[in-house]
Amino acid sequence: MVKSVIGEEKQLKAAEDRLSQSSVHSEVGLVIGKLSRSLDRGFVYHLIPSPPNESGEQACSIIEGESKKRGSSKSNSLCIDKDWIAEHARQVSTMLVGGVKVVGIYIWANQNAFQNSTLSLCQTVKGVAEAATFSETFDHRLLIHVSYSPRRWTCWNCSLGSNITSGSLRPCDFKMGRVLTALQTFRCTYGIDLRFPICREAGSNIKKLSDILSIGISSHAKELKGSKVLIDGNLVIDDEQSLSNNIHDVEILLPFMQDRFAEACSDKEVVGVLTLSGAISSFAYLNQKEVISQAVADIKDDIIRSLQSRLDILSDEAEREADIGTEDGGDHQTTNEKPVPQLLLQLERKNCSLLFPRRVFVPWLGGINICDYIQPSETIEVIKYHCIELMSMQTPPDSSTISEPEIEALTLRSSNGSTFWDIAIPGSSASINMKSDSRNNKSAGNTAANKKATKSLDISMIIAALVLFISILLGLFLFVFQ
Repeated sequence: MVKSVIGEEKQLKAAEDRLSQSSVHSEVGLVIGKLSRSLDRGFVYHLIPSPPNESGEQACSIIEGESKKRGSSKSNSLCIDKDWIAEHARQVSTMLVGGVKVVGIYIWANQNAFQNSTLSLCQTVKGVAEAATFSETFDHRLLIHVSYSPRRWTCWNCSLGSNITSGSLRPCDFKMGRVLTALQTFRCTYGIDLRFPICREAGSNIKKLSDILSIGISSHAKELKGSKVLIDGNLVIDDEQSLSNNIHDVEILLPFMQDRFAEACSDKEVVGVLTLSGAISSFAYLNQKEVISQAVADIKDDIIRSLQSRLDILSDEAEREADIGTEDGGDHQTTNEKPVPQLLLQLERKNCSLLFPRRVFVPWLGGINICDYIQPSETIEVIKYHCIELMSMQTPPDSSTISEPEIEALTLRSSNGSTFWDIAIPGSSASINMKSDSRNNKSAGNTAANKKATKSLDISMIIAALVLFISILLGLFLFVFQ
């Protein structure tokens, strides 16, 4: 639990001015920043208001209660859409890079409504923490209360224990200062060539493609965690302090010939392999007082989260396409010319590859980049919409400022000898047809081989007879002339 929190003064003052000039009596949103275990301190970079829900209603409102005593003021409380705020946190977390997290929520409300809603606020904080998880174990998140009656800022540590009560809040010191200017930038281009075995135990079915990839990504995360790192060409030592320059290049050195997959599948039947290849662009941001090893951990975490985010995007689209197919009465079909419907495996039987979304970067605050993902069929306009809707940008980013370092998308390919879909869907009609064709081809091959062998034998016998006949004639010729 952090003892003190420092907020970026420029951004928080701008948020306070916006709230005070508005006519709203309550607002809830996400706190973007970082919790540093080594410094025992929290940093707040920005506050992002949660957008209206799908019904157009605000995520937070004030409920006026009845006066307990005659002549006294009414007791107000907050009505919070916890699920919607958690979903907002999940989507925003996919747009954040290493060292930048959703660290809690803020609430704009009067003191009376805040005090009467502490339990609901703690439950909201816990929902946000579960939706936007950390790779490190933190048993708390932040709750910032911006009060307008009276006007003041207060910050609380909210415990994430199983038993959430109003007593889960603990106050912590809060002040404003210059936070963003103290950040250092770490960038990395990580080339991957991952092979995920398709394993099947005796008598069991093969898992779905998304499950196979999730297991493979989790296994690679363990391998990545133990890798060595070079920063600006120098090997990183764990207790080394941060560097003086602002931008640093990171190279990751994986252990040589370390195959965790072979060990994991040693007692199972391996029926195929999926290959994921390409390059991932990654960024991380570190406070100057933190050690370099924290930047290394943030870069590695950003790479794995980026892989998982892309898989989640494909899985979500697959579910939407499946719902469309169901609504159409199951008549949804694909043609050979149409790209693979993302992870909608039951509609495809051809041997092909699957493109993952590409990662792009957008300038945000004080030199910090945020990211988003675009699929082959999408354009930059999707990124602009997400920046306005999810990150609450006042104006869409200019297209010229959006960076696309991943020119080629990550590609998932099938293993040799089997089609992509036969591996992913055991027992499918395509698999049965393939086995039948294989048996037919084998039988036809055997027949052709027998015919070829018989023909070769006949030719050999003819040649042998000719050689014998010529030998006899030559012998007679020599005998007569002698």
